[in-house]
Amino acid sequence: MHFLRSILRLFIICFLFQNVFAQILPMDPGYPQSVWEDALSKKRSNIAENMEPVILHPQDSQEAQQKLHLLLKKFKKKPNILIFLMDDVGYGDLGCYGGGVAVGAPTPHMDKLCYNGLQLTSTYSQPSCSPTRATLLTGRLPMRHGILIPPMYGAPGGLEEEVTLAKVLSESGYVTQAIGKWHVGENEASQPQNVGFDDFYGFLSVSDMYTEWRDPVQSPELINNKERQEALISPSKDTPFNKHLVHGSKGKSVENLEELTIDNIATFDQKMADYGVKFLKNVKKDRPFFLYYCTRGTHFDNYPNDSVKGISPAKYPYKDVMVEMDNILGRLVQTLEEIGELENTLVVILSDNGPEMESWPDSGYTPFRGSKGASFEGGVRVPGIVYWKGTIRPGRVSDGLFDLADIFTTCVSLADVKEKLPEDRYIDGIDQTSFLLADQGKSNRASVFYWLQDHFSAVRMAEYKLMEMATIRSLDTPEAGGLTGKTVSYTYGHLFNLYLDPKEEHNLLIRKIPFSEALANEIDRHMATFKKYPPKLQLKTHSSPKYDR
Repeated sequence: MHFLRSILRLFIICFLFQNVFAQILPMDPGYPQSVWEDALSKKRSNIAENMEPVILHPQDSQEAQQKLHLLLKKFKKKPNILIFLMDDVGYGDLGCYGGGVAVGAPTPHMDKLCYNGLQLTSTYSQPSCSPTRATLLTGRLPMRHGILIPPMYGAPGGLEEEVTLAKVLSESGYVTQAIGKWHVGENEASQPQNVGFDDFYGFLSVSDMYTEWRDPVQSPELINNKERQEALISPSKDTPFNKHLVHGSKGKSVENLEELTIDNIATFDQKMADYGVKFLKNVKKDRPFFLYYCTRGTHFDNYPNDSVKGISPAKYPYKDVMVEMDNILGRLVQTLEEIGELENTLVVILSDNGPEMESWPDSGYTPFRGSKGASFEGGVRVPGIVYWKGTIRPGRVSDGLFDLADIFTTCVSLADVKEKLPEDRYIDGIDQTSFLLADQGKSNRASVFYWLQDHFSAVRMAEYKLMEMATIRSLDTPEAGGLTGKTVSYTYGHLFNLYLDPKEEHNLLIRKIPFSEALANEIDRHMATFKKYPPKLQLKTHSSPKYDR
């Protein structure tokens, strides 16, 4: 009897605790935070000959359009767009992706936006900087826009023949502002103020090109040799790239403001943040804006300014600058709140590729195999946070596929100017408006394609990835990253299940033939698009093109 009384007391206590906690932490069974859909089994629709086939979700689309209609009714203008693009930041750098405090660099502002918006766990960039940036701005893969590698030291090539997102939005009444790193062509026709942006404040090249040849730690054989300095970097030799922080207005040549040096480069991110805040405060209230904000910080070599030096628990330069980038994003979002535009602004937080491991420990972190320069997940799978106060339901997490090419098409759709999408070229980006805005939105993309310069590498559908070519670590440099690796072609291909094997170590090709065949057919479909829409090879690479099957 005593035993039965004890069991009864325990039952009553558990019942009471259950009811108490149910009141403290109410659950909403109708609100699944994560929605997954098997893209491999879904039918796709061809919406245009020159565009990727899509998975249609009519209910999601209807819900998204209703939200946009209410916003237009409330704000009397189209939505604003803020793209916050970081440089060489790894998937595991942000706290909401398992990093943050755990890797010595807290990111509270990014984490807050993530938890109050949509966290994308399968966002894909290109393996390196310039190809990604051009893809984001054009909605086209590098084999189509032609920027296969970063244009170095004044090399030809750029966006002058492309239809950019800035150009489409500018023609549709948007104020278009670019701030920070450009690196998509220095020739004047390809500079931001000539490809759709009303205004540009930043630098045309890439951070290390301004500092590495001036750094006594990185280049002592140059800095401590006056004869070499005279021969290689003397001003009289006119090293062919712009070395300045510049300002450009639409249709005009850029104005050189200040030369970038080791002594002052640590201050530039704060100067750009100040410019961004000033832009937001001064933009006309009756016009929507597109702010393309690209950080300098986190790309090697990192020189933290005095206000953030040692601010991170790790105390290393990259980590200090990562905290600084988080603070800058917080400033921009706070300014949006202050000017009353936060509820009418789509905020997207991204990285242009995985971490640069050649510069370790001045680099980021990824839990995946590979790094910048590789088509393994570590090189191209990046953070993707989408925030829109009052429009995107907080707490959403999705593993639906999202390619940075989708930014172009989605933003054109948000601006309600789909008729401006070009019809004379292939568009790889997919309109993901319904995916981002519907409370339980699902990705409209069935596959992601991976390229290594002009070589096709892999395709992903659902959790499976079929890899034909990869950049692997060389035996003589096992510690190096993707930019120092060796590119190899697999004899029969490798099939990875990214849910079971996110580090891509176990080839399942001969055990999963149905999946292998489905993904191989998707590769064939992709390659066939290049027959009618040939690739653009405007920059010389170190290999021969391999795109025709």
